[in-house]
Amino acid sequence: MGGGLVSDTVIVTEPGEGIRLATLSRPARRNALDRATYAALAEAVRAAGADEAVRVLVLTGAEGCFTSGNDLADFRDVAETGEESAGLRFLKVLAACPKPVIAAVEGFAIGIGTTLLLHCDLAYAGRGARFRLPFVPLGLSPEGASSYLLPLVAGAKKATELLMLGEVFGAEAAVEAGLVNAATEAGGALDSALDRARALAALPPASLAATKRMLRRGQAEIVARTFEEEARTFHALRRGPAAQQAFAAFFAR
Repeated sequence: MGGGLVSDTVIVTEPGEGIRLATLSRPARRNALDRATYAALAEAVRAAGADEAVRVLVLTGAEGCFTSGNDLADFRDVAETGEESAGLRFLKVLAACPKPVIAAVEGFAIGIGTTLLLHCDLAYAGRGARFRLPFVPLGLSPEGASSYLLPLVAGAKKATELLMLGEVFGAEAAVEAGLVNAATEAGGALDSALDRARALAALPPASLAATKRMLRRGQAEIVARTFEEEARTFHALRRGPAAQQAFAAFFAR
């Protein structure tokens, strides 16, 4: 087994031949994603995609938690830099990864912790996992091309329910919404993901890459456009009073 660090918060290992495992590790913050962690995660995905020895990439979170989403401390900064956000840069790298990507979800998968699953090829969740798309309750709007991709996999009514109400839902509901392939025993998501990773790693890599490319060929342009449209709206709302009040209330708890 190979191993190492991309950063203090993204641990990269090789649990099997052809398999790269990237583990989010900010347990004190429930693996919340700050700018530095987004950058490290993007680099881990980019490196796996470029490494001929890697057949499959698996994403998971440390200590029984996938990720509690964006670190809200970053959102309190209302300065307009004109730069693309670290979260969007990561999502673009993930969406462009030529290798199969599998997610293993336990504990919380909040905000981008849920929307990033739309860019993974397979996903498995322990039955104790809790998902949420809390953008509207936070005074924000959908991100990660979820306003386009979620209706495709979940249907318009279910996507509207999940994105507008922003309520918590469990692993079985995530299966029904097409966000994950299957619900496993609590704590069993990574084992299921690695089992599927081993199966994929044994297949011809050129065939896997061609199949992934063909499965997504009709979506790439509109996903790219949706990324940008959502980002403009999201960050305009982020600077607005409703979002800033929600962030202040969160940190006052």
